[in-house]
Amino acid sequence: MVKTLTLQMDILPHRVLQISLPEDIPAGPAEVVVVIATRQPVQTDQGSTAADMAASSLFGLWDERTDLSDSQSYARKLRAQAERRDNV
Repeated sequence: MVKTLTLQMDILPHRVLQISLPEDIPAGPAEVVVVIATRQPVQTDQGSTAADMAASSLFGLWDERTDLSDSQSYARKLRAQAERRDNV
């Protein structure tokens, strides 16, 4: 049996990990492989203000397109597709 568990945790300075396994993992000899993949901390405050965004070259990007009658609806549709991964 091979079972993959993906855990996200912070590695503390003492560098000791203690993992409790699910009940469906049988007791007995096993090979456990640990892969450490560092990840960047999530930055929640980007520091952008409405004025910063309005000054961006991306602001109003679709405003002058003649093939889009409602650019706001089009942008909402793209965001919805990205959330559902319809475009994959």
